[in-house]
Amino acid sequence: MYKSFFKRFFDFVFGVIFVFISVPLIVVFACLIALESKGPIFFKQERLGKSGKTFILLKLRSLRINNERKENQIFKDHPDMTPTGKFIRRFKIDGLPHIFNVLKGDMSIVGPRPCLPSLIEKFDENGYFRLKVRPGLTGCSQVNGNAYNSWATRWELDRYHVENMSLLLDFKILIATIGVVLFWRRK
Repeated sequence: MYKSFFKRFFDFVFGVIFVFISVPLIVVFACLIALESKGPIFFKQERLGKSGKTFILLKLRSLRINNERKENQIFKDHPDMTPTGKFIRRFKIDGLPHIFNVLKGDMSIVGPRPCLPSLIEKFDENGYFRLKVRPGLTGCSQVNGNAYNSWATRWELDRYHVENMSLLLDFKILIATIGVVLFWRRK
């Protein structure tokens, strides 16, 4: 029952509350991004959602515009990273616009991270299993090492969440997310 109706209800209610918190922060950091470097304030990227349906994910831009850079090149000390970009990535502020994807119904508050469509080529059984639910702002994989883990481990953690989804598990993941964001803690 939680997976069908209550999870979407929880996402919407929490999303509306979170909009009031995140919009002022988005405005402040959008201004800093605009002052710091030329280019769009938001970075748009196609991601995989529930049932493999694609959607456009919005993020605050953290890199200078550089046509030489490979589109999906990601590393900690990126040469095109702006000072504001470094800060917003460190505290996950670049992802605040995701809340609009939650309200729209493309994403959930808690669920597997939405991945790039090109990653589907690498999916194992657990990778495909994660497409049974909406991707989330945070999830089991994110609070258990995320980028420090292999794709197979991340997908296994995502599958655990999908198979054991409950309000209690979602709250545990939300609480763990606070620790990860504020204290850069990883399990």
